[in-house]
Amino acid sequence: MGRPSWDEYFMKIAQVVATRATCVRRKVGAVLVRERRILTTGYNGAPSGLPHCEDIGCLRDELNVPSGERHELCRGLHAEMNALLQAAIHGVRVEGATLYCTSSPCSVCAKMLINVGVKRVYTGGGYPDELAAELLKDAGVEVIELGEKKFSS
Repeated sequence: MGRPSWDEYFMKIAQVVATRATCVRRKVGAVLVRERRILTTGYNGAPSGLPHCEDIGCLRDELNVPSGERHELCRGLHAEMNALLQAAIHGVRVEGATLYCTSSPCSVCAKMLINVGVKRVYTGGGYPDELAAELLKDAGVEVIELGEKKFSS
């Protein structure tokens, strides 16, 4: 195994970040990078100080909500949201950044990424949200699917 490319390196870091996720349905990690420097990371889970779904159960499972639908019916924040919120909390400028995420963004996260000026998204896997892909394309955000298998250990 040779030295990983920068893209492989940052995606592997996103995979490690995902191990902190507390969602019972999907563990997702995100890393915001600019000029080959990590700006922030985020993983999916309940807001700070609130009980995690892995401890109290999943509202979406209880209501039989399919993946990719009704994002408001979830206690958790997405990994991309948490990466952006960490930037806001710590005063880190993310305009022009690249996102490495173990899953493709949903439409809510896509709109946030567009508005903060993220220019490129590397994703490790699909997510059933056609609107997100359309929004990112229309905004000129480059999306590159790297695939999960390429980065598994």
